[in-house]
Amino acid sequence: MTSGPHGGRWGSGILRWTSLRLRLVAVFAAVALTAAVSVSGIAYWLNRDAVLTRAQNSALNDFRDSLQRNAASLPVAPTCQSLESTASRIGGPDTYQVVLLSTGQDSQECAAASNRDVFTLDDVPATLQRAVNTRHTKDDGKYHLHWERISLQGRPYLVAGARINGDGPTGYMLKSLEAERKDLNSLAWSLGIATLLALIGSALLAQAAGAAVLRPVRRLGEAAQRLGEGHLDTRLKVSGTDELAEMSRTFNNAAEALETRVEELSAREAASRRFVADMSHELRTPLTAITAVSDVLEDEAEALDPMIAPAVRLVVSETRRLNELVETLMEVTRFDAGTAKLRVDEVDVGEQVMACMDARAWLDSVELDAPRGVLATLDPRRLDVIMANLIGNALKHGGSPVRVTVRGTGTDADGSIEVAVSDNGPGIPEDVLPHVFDRFYKADASRARSEGSGLGLSIAMENAHIHGGDITAANGPSGGAVFTLRLPRHPRRDEASDAVNGGPSEGGTPEGGTAGGAR
Repeated sequence: MTSGPHGGRWGSGILRWTSLRLRLVAVFAAVALTAAVSVSGIAYWLNRDAVLTRAQNSALNDFRDSLQRNAASLPVAPTCQSLESTASRIGGPDTYQVVLLSTGQDSQECAAASNRDVFTLDDVPATLQRAVNTRHTKDDGKYHLHWERISLQGRPYLVAGARINGDGPTGYMLKSLEAERKDLNSLAWSLGIATLLALIGSALLAQAAGAAVLRPVRRLGEAAQRLGEGHLDTRLKVSGTDELAEMSRTFNNAAEALETRVEELSAREAASRRFVADMSHELRTPLTAITAVSDVLEDEAEALDPMIAPAVRLVVSETRRLNELVETLMEVTRFDAGTAKLRVDEVDVGEQVMACMDARAWLDSVELDAPRGVLATLDPRRLDVIMANLIGNALKHGGSPVRVTVRGTGTDADGSIEVAVSDNGPGIPEDVLPHVFDRFYKADASRARSEGSGLGLSIAMENAHIHGGDITAANGPSGGAVFTLRLPRHPRRDEASDAVNGGPSEGGTPEGGTAGGAR
């Protein structure tokens, strides 16, 4: 099962997935970088130590052997000429440079160098000179070979020194480590490139892993969205036995249980609607006969026995109330079944509201502020039902004066109309406000036997919705309730599809004052 993105709502979803994928890539990259840097650093230092130790040991061993071979025959106090001859034999441009130091026969110090332009006694650190000239009395009482790594003019060198024949001349060696530094630099570059490749590889691996992990998660999100939109047959394809497969299996089980439950509830609701519709239709026939009889009784009420007349009037009023309730239930069933249609016409909203009030003799009880020329395309009969319920509710449960204000907003093409009905009563309790448009809701349970059915405001809201509008209820700043009807000047094309053809005929609707204890 697959489903594509749905408009702007998936914009934030894409950002979430991208963020999750980036975090996954970042974690992989951080782990790979840490591991690569650690391994590269360890490898570099191990190789550096091995390279330098090998070069150092090779140079020191060669220097010791060459010093023994060429300078062993020198006297304790050799001449400067013999030192220079020996220094030239020991040192070489391709190996290392040496400096031989001794006190001559004339008691003057003599320093002979194999190449004075490269290595002199001034290049030997003072610490190394002191170490070379120090006798190790605790070990064997002899002089030892000592060395240090130094840097001359930005280049690395190995400097070593030793005494010859105990108290004989002293020899110093300078070995260049430039070749080893180049080798180590090449190694560092190689390890750096390897680290970079490991980082890139980890990012690619994280991308692949992220796609493999997030793809089923994304499919689950899309399936959940489709399920939320009402596609209860949405299912996920389950493959494998891992956690993601188990999650998909759980989703499918939940979706199946939800679909079954919704089908059961839909069947019960349909049965209830059919029952109400059938009951209403069945009641209309006997009610027609009862109504006719009650009309006759009402006409003859004055001639009846004074003891019987009140009972007759009660029967007449209750028969009319029952007739209105049946018509109301039939209207509710039309809304529930989706068969309620609009029969629209272009009308002056102010004149329609005035006609509604005039038909019910409310002109003296209600203040009307309705300028002429506020035109709208709507169903006049349904507007009459809405206003009858709103004004009747205000007159019955509110306080005088009741005021109706009609206003038009926007242009004639895409504007709207607004009709506000306000009263001067105690207002609507805060805990009742969310329920005033609920069916059969009455704020005062003790008035369950009230004159209204509790369906008036609900039907008014349904009539507003079928026009593409809405009704809101609130308390005014100075007290009293304010019901505001907002309707578009022109209904949507699908709402008015039957208007040009006259639309289906419908039965009557409740008159004003049927809010039935909404407050």
